[in-house]
Amino acid sequence: MCLAIPGRVLSIAAGDPLQRAGRVSFGGIVKEVNLAFVPEAQVGDYVIVHVGVALSRVDEAEAQRVFHYLREMDELAELQPDATGKPAP
Repeated sequence: MCLAIPGRVLSIAAGDPLQRAGRVSFGGIVKEVNLAFVPEAQVGDYVIVHVGVALSRVDEAEAQRVFHYLREMDELAELQPDATGKPAP
């Protein structure tokens, strides 16, 4: 399934604003995300991410609500790496 999901910004790398990137946690699964479209996002904020790009900020309550729904649908498993460390297909 391909959808945008919320994640919490753990760190942000300094550098070119168009290549602004950070480490984002999706319920404990950490991925590198492009933050160029959300220059206002700071460490601790929640952002909506689609295919590795953060599209907007979202408040924590809304992020937790989405995680609750994803857990109910068992959709977070797609983010888990397989035995080789690669994301599940």
